[in-house]
Amino acid sequence: MKLSQLLAGNTLSLSFEVFPPKTDSSFDTVKHATEEIAKLKPAFMSVTYGAGGGTGEYTLDIAKNIKHRYGVPTLAHLTCVSSTKEKVQTMIHTLQAAGIENVLALRGDIPQELLTADRSRWHYHYAVDLIRELKESGAGFCIGGACYPEIHPESVNQKEDIRRLKEKVEAGCDFLTTQMFFDNNLLYNFLYKIREAGITVPIIPGIMPITNAKQVERAIKLSGSFMPRRYAGLVDKFGGDPDAMKQAGIAYATDQIIDLYANGIKNVHVYSMNKPDVAEKIQQNLSSILGKPL
Repeated sequence: MKLSQLLAGNTLSLSFEVFPPKTDSSFDTVKHATEEIAKLKPAFMSVTYGAGGGTGEYTLDIAKNIKHRYGVPTLAHLTCVSSTKEKVQTMIHTLQAAGIENVLALRGDIPQELLTADRSRWHYHYAVDLIRELKESGAGFCIGGACYPEIHPESVNQKEDIRRLKEKVEAGCDFLTTQMFFDNNLLYNFLYKIREAGITVPIIPGIMPITNAKQVERAIKLSGSFMPRRYAGLVDKFGGDPDAMKQAGIAYATDQIIDLYANGIKNVHVYSMNKPDVAEKIQQNLSSILGKPL
């Protein structure tokens, strides 16, 4: 199922992101976790791709298993940073052969060892380059892209960020998924600005349940996300108690999702961090809300 069909519907939905293993030895553990999440029958599941393509082969294995064994639509991430056209074309054909219909096209994080490398000969510099290639390949993928409700860490300002986002949509993006955020007002302001700029494709908000205090620092480092005072107080109060922090983090994420649904958002994506119990609890918290017409 192409996600464009799901996003065109008029009922509320919840989806989850999982990540593949980094090594062969952890494959079975990660596979089991993703299967437990798939058993919840979310609207779809996305499977991430390692920096520099380091876990690319595992991405496909996990995505195929979710789709064919559990019947859950899958969204396979594909990055292009430091990659070659030959490698990307191989991945396109491999995804097609596996029956994967949805691809999230990303530049990807530049590996530490390549931060100072000469990039002039790179085949891809931005996600828009990959989006164009996917569109021109004729593979028929439903193509997604990433967006940042606050600002991309490398952008000069939000106006420039939105201009580049529009380029991605014009290149062939069918929908956009946001980076994590912890203040819904940031998303609402962002949506107003991009609609004013003529970006009309569906936007899927991405919510990260922070279930332990250590995740906070990592989340800020990765995304630069603003931490509202309300959330900072939650971490200060419960951060030292793992069980309490987990419960509070799930409650906060649930509250965010309910507010999004109440304000006209149809589809929400949860960065589940391969935690079936967290995914299940959030879904249970929304059991009487999900599937309702908007």
